[in-house]
Amino acid sequence: MTTNSTPIPDISVEGNLLTDNPELYEARFPDGEGLAARWAEDTLRRLGAGRRVLDLGCGTGRDAARLQAAGRRVVGADLSEAMLAHARQHHPGPAYTRADLRRFDLGARAFDAIVCLDSALLYCHTNDELDGLLDSCRRALEPGGLLIAEMRNGAYFLGRTDLLDGPAENGFEWRGTAYRSRTTLWVDRTAQLLRRSRVWSANDGTAPVEQRSAWRLLLPLELRRFLTAHGFTLLSLHDGPGPRTEPHWQEGDTPGDRTDGDRLHVVARLTSTL
Repeated sequence: MTTNSTPIPDISVEGNLLTDNPELYEARFPDGEGLAARWAEDTLRRLGAGRRVLDLGCGTGRDAARLQAAGRRVVGADLSEAMLAHARQHHPGPAYTRADLRRFDLGARAFDAIVCLDSALLYCHTNDELDGLLDSCRRALEPGGLLIAEMRNGAYFLGRTDLLDGPAENGFEWRGTAYRSRTTLWVDRTAQLLRRSRVWSANDGTAPVEQRSAWRLLLPLELRRFLTAHGFTLLSLHDGPGPRTEPHWQEGDTPGDRTDGDRLHVVARLTSTL
């Protein structure tokens, strides 16, 4: 399935149910093991990164707080005021600030490492937006600083349709209400985007809500080219193991050497300030 041709009747389209309701987000995506933060901290420690870390697209602040607890001095940045308010209340420790990852200015050479997890980098939908992010990262990092990212792998969709062949159903309960989601993915080849429609329903009498979003589909060699153009030297580019792979990354695992799976893990060092 590569197009979304089925109409969805009588459904309102709003902002983003999970982004606007961070507690609901954490209920839908529990993270008791803190895998993403642990993977990032292991990478930072293994490569001798300094203490100052920017968590770019920090969301609810769970990963930022775990990195802070590991001894880092963390700034969490996100565009959502609701997410930032939740992070300050429920995951204190880091400094939280509002910033658009597509172009931001949080100080020159203010960080020793930038962490960008859970496909946040792929909200840069155009080349100009991706250039803006990487240019901002270059200015924000000390020379020799690290950029660590984890995201979907555009190469996975070359010849594969398993994630596109039909909608995925999911459900969970939160505060006595049962929520269900029906998620449909399709590839917009012209825009080079993976588009998503997610229809939410609940048993509390509220009307169903459709939410739409998209991620840039980046191929490994394309991403390598962007990084090099902005003064980064690629240290590692692989599909696993990682925090969202099966099997999950575990302490002591080393980076693989393939880029065939559905997740992509990037570690790059700033070696030129251009």
